[in-house]
Amino acid sequence: MTNTIRAYVDADLDAVMAAWESAVLVGHPFLSEAFKGSERYNIPNVYLPNTETWVCEQDGKVVGFIAMMVGEDTTEVGAIFVHSQSHGTGAGRMLMDKARALYGTLELEVFKENKVGRRFYAAYGFVPMSERFHEASGHMMLRLRYPAS
Repeated sequence: MTNTIRAYVDADLDAVMAAWESAVLVGHPFLSEAFKGSERYNIPNVYLPNTETWVCEQDGKVVGFIAMMVGEDTTEVGAIFVHSQSHGTGAGRMLMDKARALYGTLELEVFKENKVGRRFYAAYGFVPMSERFHEASGHMMLRLRYPAS
């Protein structure tokens, strides 16, 4: 299996949404259908147009993506999702490696109940900074940082 990281293009949208849907079923079973519905709209209409996004291809097929929000003070991983069938193949690590190579220090938020994501971030070396209540979803979020400072 060959993994390749490249810049997102509009033609990737269906594959990106499929990766998101699959990953959300595994990592976010606690989210309401209403919240997921709003995110289905926000990804192509709000998030992707306002982020620097890369995709991971495995043997020519897009299986995941990372969307970076680049600010003056902080570079944040706005989203990283890999199709559940590609979990454990190195796709997520390659996407995070790309972000780290470009920006060094990274921050992100993850739902406290997202055990899949939390295991991935901990194994990568992210450390908790704080937590907050996410009103739109009704769930707690953890803010993480890489590397630990």
